[in-house]
Amino acid sequence: MTHSEQRPEIVVGLVATPPDHPARVAGQLTTELADRLAERVDADVRWTVREGWGEVAPRRDGGAEALLDDLARRRTDDGWDVAVCLTDLPLHSDRQPLVAQASAQRRVAVVSLPALGLRQLTAVRTAVPELVGRLLADGSDRRVPRAGREPAGPADRIAAVHRVVGDGDGGDLRYVASRLTGRVRLLTGMVRANRPGRALLGLSKLLVGAFGTAAIALTTSTIWQMGDALGGLRLTVVMLLGLTALVAWLIVAHDLWEKPDRETPAELARIFNLGTVLTLALATTVSYVVLFIGTVLAAALLIDTSVLEQTLQRPARVVDYLTLAWIISSLATVGGAIGSGLEDEETVRAAAYGYHPEPGGWHDDKDRSDRHD
Repeated sequence: MTHSEQRPEIVVGLVATPPDHPARVAGQLTTELADRLAERVDADVRWTVREGWGEVAPRRDGGAEALLDDLARRRTDDGWDVAVCLTDLPLHSDRQPLVAQASAQRRVAVVSLPALGLRQLTAVRTAVPELVGRLLADGSDRRVPRAGREPAGPADRIAAVHRVVGDGDGGDLRYVASRLTGRVRLLTGMVRANRPGRALLGLSKLLVGAFGTAAIALTTSTIWQMGDALGGLRLTVVMLLGLTALVAWLIVAHDLWEKPDRETPAELARIFNLGTVLTLALATTVSYVVLFIGTVLAAALLIDTSVLEQTLQRPARVVDYLTLAWIISSLATVGGAIGSGLEDEETVRAAAYGYHPEPGGWHDDKDRSDRHD
């Protein structure tokens, strides 16, 4: 018998719910979690990490407690020693963003990825080993000696996170963020989890339509004069109205607005919608910048300075080309909104925070083992 076989084995379940962004984070963490547990918790234990996913849609109304209950059943069914759930649900405790919650009695913990902000993988690399160590120590697991010290937790490793001891006999530990900075970090984390780049790539037809509209507008001297007469303030208003109209059109045309129902409380629906709006706003803003740069280059290539001076009846400057591109991009954005109705429905719906397509390449160890039986 080898030395590794003589060491006690502890099986850690890592569950992603829903199987979209959390699954990608869990997949990256699984490959290195055993080494991190040996480094942070106990090197004399043989760590085994199992991965899987869980259902989240029917459990929205229960918050962290419902997830912990589901996770505890999964842990018992699969024979894991402890289990940690990674979710992209925005969770709250007493109106403060909930970063993580650990239940020593159930030997499970849940981590809300959006509450970790932008650097979520870095944060979970720190938080998950600490949570596993706490679950084993608080559960008096003799395979992991406490070494006469209080085990660390996410509050000791992650900035602006505070530990709160739960009520009742369960001895749950909650890790919450401050109401102000925590909410800001939660919203940025939601946008990060929602992958604005995916929404941007999904708006390819919109960009094509907008470039077509811009190309036509470049040949219209009336728009040249209009851009020269409007001024910076009104051009800014036109740009903001165009972007707002585009975001609103995308939400209405593709039914991206989350409505409160029996499974989705009003507060959760509001924060889902805010995440959707911020994601689309970021994607459309980047699209606008791309359109603006393309229009500037096209204007410089196609419109001769003498022709522009004849229309404006004064010497042309570089700022005139930028102003021209500015108004044309704003008007073309509205035209592109009409083309956005032709976008692939599933691609655009991926920008909605409550929508979770199942990613390719992710697997559930439980389903895989069932197929082998």
